[in-house]
Amino acid sequence: MALFGKGKKDAQRSEALRGAVEAVEDENTGQTLGQDGAVVEAEVTRAGEARVHLRLGYPAAGYREALAAEVERRGREAVESVSFQVTVDWKIEAHRVQRTLRRFDEVKNVIAVASGKGGVGKSTTAANLALALRAEGASVGVLDADVYGPSQPRMLGTLGTQPHSPDGNSLEPVMAHGLQTMSIGYLVEEDTPMVWRGPMVTQALQQLLNDTRWSDLDYLVVDMPPGTGDTQLTLSQKVPVAGALIVTTPQEIALLDARKGLKMFEKVEVPVLGVVENMGLYVCPECGHEDHIFGEGGGERMAAQYSVPFLGSLPLNGRIREQADGGEPTVAADPECPESRIYRQVARQMAAELSLRARDYSTRFPRIVIEED
Repeated sequence: MALFGKGKKDAQRSEALRGAVEAVEDENTGQTLGQDGAVVEAEVTRAGEARVHLRLGYPAAGYREALAAEVERRGREAVESVSFQVTVDWKIEAHRVQRTLRRFDEVKNVIAVASGKGGVGKSTTAANLALALRAEGASVGVLDADVYGPSQPRMLGTLGTQPHSPDGNSLEPVMAHGLQTMSIGYLVEEDTPMVWRGPMVTQALQQLLNDTRWSDLDYLVVDMPPGTGDTQLTLSQKVPVAGALIVTTPQEIALLDARKGLKMFEKVEVPVLGVVENMGLYVCPECGHEDHIFGEGGGERMAAQYSVPFLGSLPLNGRIREQADGGEPTVAADPECPESRIYRQVARQMAAELSLRARDYSTRFPRIVIEED
């Protein structure tokens, strides 16, 4: 009877622990760990040791310690234990793309970064978000889809690099700061104008996407060309995109085009994962005076208008521009600066939002082929 009673008490404590852990809210998904299905294990052993294992659906290296501390605090309030161990890891799944398309075998999730308008810092944001996703613990690639003005080679410090072709038909991605990258800028001189019409641009981008030997990517960040014309629409229809990110400044002129970009993704059934506001606040480096040069709160209002997450606001800072021009974007150049922390928070929230979307299980099933004798 004593052993039976002891086992029942352990089960009750484990149940109380699991209930406490499942009630903890994940600040990135806005849901509880129970709703996220993140609690793999929550038990109290006979020796009185509490063990919790969490598995998130997005990379969260910068959030792991804070989450573990909160889980331990809530767990200790629920049960008594001689020791408390919390482990946090993540498993990134492939998510559903447009119904008429099939995702790439070596790329779990394609994320399109778009603006609808040039000059708002879309490419700089794309490069830093890719680096931020990698810093959070994901395998990441970057495709520079802006054929008319490819800027990723310069921003990532790979200008002048030519990709290797092992078989004459495919290209090895160029490595930059731990990212797998590809751009038309690797194949032409920087000052060579691309005088191509829309169909040629679309075909070239599809070749870059399909013929690059991507290797086991959790996320491929696509730096989309500015605008919402035929090229952008065709890409959105032909590239298997799991989600899109809209970059804008607070200025109403930029917001007008950003709204068009958002509506374009809605029409082709690509979920918009959120809005990022760039150049939101200028702080004078000499006196500390703050000024909203391009307006205030425009990105947040737009996100609320279309019921999509507002992921964050980046300041207007000369250092961000200088570092990108120098081939070492902010997240790589100064990982601990305030701007890098914002990029990483935006990346976590974007990936967390994607983790809540429907998953793609198509590649888990065998392909059935019927052949005639």
